Amino acid sequence: MDDSWIDRFEGLKGLPADVRADLARGSQVVYVPAGTQVFAPGQSADNLLLLLEGSVRVQQRSDTGREVFLYRVHAGESCVLTTACMLAFEDYSADGIAETDVTAAVIPRTVFDDLVGRSKLFRSFVFAAYSRRITDLFTLIDDIVFQRMDVRLASRLLELADDAGVVRATHAVLATELGTAREVISRTLAEFHRRGWIEQARGQVEIIGREGLERLVRAAGAS
Repeated sequence: MDDSWIDRFEGLKGLPADVRADLARGSQVVYVPAGTQVFAPGQSADNLLLLLEGSVRVQQRSDTGREVFLYRVHAGESCVLTTACMLAFEDYSADGIAETDVTAAVIPRTVFDDLVGRSKLFRSFVFAAYSRRITDLFTLIDDIVFQRMDVRLASRLLELADDAGVVRATHAVLATELGTAREVISRTLAEFHRRGWIEQARGQVEIIGREGLERLVRAAGAS
């Protein structure tokens, strides 16, 4: 198959010709429609996905039924949970959902195991991505434990907003993003509205006072 997708990943560009050829020959590029469940708890991790376009949302359901957002996988990235499960021969413990239409390179376990074992560059690529995402997860834990909810929500709104300043998400979705209750999100958004920072409509939040949200996030970071 065409191996041009390999150059989309900085850590793979320098692969020796024989390893590059094996990677291209042993993998395939797939298209996944938005809303598709990419993996689920209890499912075997048989393929490593390297995203070329789109994003995959990874979340976990608690014993009480509450969904907790863990991280997103964007174009140019791989999924740390998939990597961990493949290395440890464990099943998935969380859900992966295609938030948008996704195009990804799929590397089967047999090819993954072979290249991790014999290519230092491929192995470095895998563990560098793994290390970055583990750091992100520790940051998430720190935010949940120590950061105020209004600051976390302000930061997430700024992150999720499109070029027009619109966040297309319900209160329930934002609650999942931040691992809290929908009622907490509703109260905090009501306060943001009172301060003139946002307007709300069904299924979306429009940022009209970006400076206020940014100031709140900066002040928390400086304290």
